[in-house]
Amino acid sequence: MSGTRTPAALVLEDGRIFRGTAYGAQGRSLGEAVFCTGMTGYQETLTDPSYRGQIVVQTAPQIGNTGWNDEDDESSRVWVAGYVVRDPARTPSNWRATRSLDDELRAQDVVGIAEVDTRTLTRHIREHGAMRAGVFSGDALASPDDMVAEVLASPPMKGADLAGQVTTDKPYVVAAEGERRYRVAALDLGIKSNTPRQMAKRGIEVHVLPASSTLDDLLAVEPDGVFLSNGPGDPQTQTHAIELTKQVLGRQMPLFGICFGNQILGRALGLGTYKMRFGHRGINVPVLDADTGRVAITAQNHGFALEGEPGQRFESPFGAAKVSHYCANDGTVEGLRCADVPAFSVQYHPEAAAGPHDANPLFDEFVTLMEKSK
Repeated sequence: MSGTRTPAALVLEDGRIFRGTAYGAQGRSLGEAVFCTGMTGYQETLTDPSYRGQIVVQTAPQIGNTGWNDEDDESSRVWVAGYVVRDPARTPSNWRATRSLDDELRAQDVVGIAEVDTRTLTRHIREHGAMRAGVFSGDALASPDDMVAEVLASPPMKGADLAGQVTTDKPYVVAAEGERRYRVAALDLGIKSNTPRQMAKRGIEVHVLPASSTLDDLLAVEPDGVFLSNGPGDPQTQTHAIELTKQVLGRQMPLFGICFGNQILGRALGLGTYKMRFGHRGINVPVLDADTGRVAITAQNHGFALEGEPGQRFESPFGAAKVSHYCANDGTVEGLRCADVPAFSVQYHPEAAAGPHDANPLFDEFVTLMEKSK
């Protein structure tokens, strides 16, 4: 960490204050305080659009050891509202690094705080739930009462419509590797760069479309399938994406959704969603297949979940469906399968290598679904 040690504070909406030193840019940043349990992959976390509006607390004590490179970004920028670490690396040490994490956070004006007791902070969030917070440093530091008042005046995550803030401005195409076998229309609700790459490896030409796209926009691509991406915010606000999904289901088009896309599909099928106490964020979340009992270690980032029970079968406006996957830790819904329309989804990130590549074959399942529908 470069420069002088400037005092900083992380202020929670319940009045709890954690003191530390400035890390990255100095100033003020407001958002929802959440913790991420990944031991590695902080660059992918920071550039994941799903973290829009969130102050991310890293539970791993040492962050920044591998610096920052120009290859691992999952989007065009850092999206987190703020960043909280315990022991930042003094000097990065990795042959791919081109600069330090501290330098990149300052370059992108991301306000952070270091030397925080992240273990105590994480336990506090687990006990009291994810909550509004603010990182204050430098001239933005004020009295505790004033900082808490600023946090309480900020908008909550429940009811937040954020997908429109992270989606692409205009359509773009990721070409298939080798011969093109299929064409997919991907609705960008906050898509990560590796997702189209994973499909491209399977001979899929991916047309990434803005979140505001209509059914006509999708059909103009002449797709063999439709993909619903991950993304930030409250799925209940996504009335357009939910209605578009219903139209796709009504046309019997193969559909695959991940993370936010799982929640969008669920709401299109008639399920409700709710805000979780502290969510799932990390690369070590165990998920059970309700039919086979097989466990996958997955990468996740979500603070909302679908209502339902493990293995539950239900009738939807588009026929029979079931809860196909659930979290081994808390039983939350982790996947859906439709019996009468070619659609499925998961709550995790199959494009992310959570150590093992347990979830990667889901892209092959999407290919099989399109092959059967041709």
